[in-house]
Amino acid sequence: MRDQRLWREVNRRNRDWLRPWEATIPPPTPSGPIAHRPTYRQMVRHLRSEANAGRMLPFVIEYQGQLVGQLTVAGITWGSMCSGHVGYWVDQSVAGRGVMPTAVALVVDHCFRTVGLHRIEVCIRPENGPSRRVVEKLGFREEGLRPRYLHIDGAWRDHLVFALTAEEVPDGLLRRWQRARAGRQVPGTGPGN
Repeated sequence: MRDQRLWREVNRRNRDWLRPWEATIPPPTPSGPIAHRPTYRQMVRHLRSEANAGRMLPFVIEYQGQLVGQLTVAGITWGSMCSGHVGYWVDQSVAGRGVMPTAVALVVDHCFRTVGLHRIEVCIRPENGPSRRVVEKLGFREEGLRPRYLHIDGAWRDHLVFALTAEEVPDGLLRRWQRARAGRQVPGTGPGN
């Protein structure tokens, strides 16, 4: 809850930049419930509740001591699947500095090595170039298209699915990302991939 002021400020400052990519509430149907965008307090309560139930891992992203975004591992499924999906956003002022690929790599390593998940997915609108670059830099493999997958910016939007399994990054995704940044290896190629 103590992040509310900073979170709201970053989100407000980036409203126009994030709007085309953020989830929206679909219009109500005659038989469906009327849903409203949650308040910050409701969002935090939901994130905590889902985290306590083992279905979600919510994170804020800090860069140089400042809150600059949010990353959530959601839809965590156990049993024979052991999987989850990652969603994220970052302040436009730090986009392109490697903040988001680093955050995703850290979280994927945590999910694989500490939490015990086997597979992580990221679903991205085809036209979201900056987000696609994040998963491409990290070597996620593209698996296909999910038509009308999520309600985004007022309509049901197609999403491309990108995924990684624990076996694909035996040395860790952060390590692979650091090697790629240093120019020693292209993500998804070479030993251990």
